[in-house]
Amino acid sequence: MSVSDSPPDFAPAVFSAVLTPHRSLDLRGARLVLVLVALASCVASVPFLILGFWPVAGFYGLDVAILYFALRSSMAQARSYEEVSVTPLEVLLRKAPVDGPVSEWRFNPAWTRLHREEHAEFGVQRLALVSRGQFVGLAAFLSPDEKASFGTALSAALAEARRGVTYNP
Repeated sequence: MSVSDSPPDFAPAVFSAVLTPHRSLDLRGARLVLVLVALASCVASVPFLILGFWPVAGFYGLDVAILYFALRSSMAQARSYEEVSVTPLEVLLRKAPVDGPVSEWRFNPAWTRLHREEHAEFGVQRLALVSRGQFVGLAAFLSPDEKASFGTALSAALAEARRGVTYNP
């Protein structure tokens, strides 16, 4: 057997996905919304200032401040991700939250299954990898339709990984 005929030392990925939370606004859009709300608050508070009801203007400013912190938190959460990789040798789940260390789980694909919780009206509510008593949730930030699609693809990949490595020289 020559070097080129030897099987590879690594198992090829059957499935690989990086899941990120969806945000409808990018940073530029969030800034625009914040500026427009601040301008509207300033314009709306002018009559109250003229009439002497100055505390009302403070509440308008409080609304802008709350919106700023909400948008800042949302943009920070958008940097989190989940990485799922399935090979015939292992299932790797890596979760990277915005604040805190990256968590990683490794499972044997022969003993791993995908658990789905479905609601008749709302669709897939929860997905989790289950292996030997470990129950690890994933894709929590996806919509029910996206969870269903991702779950179908991941289930197919787990079934293919259970069949094992095939090598065709």
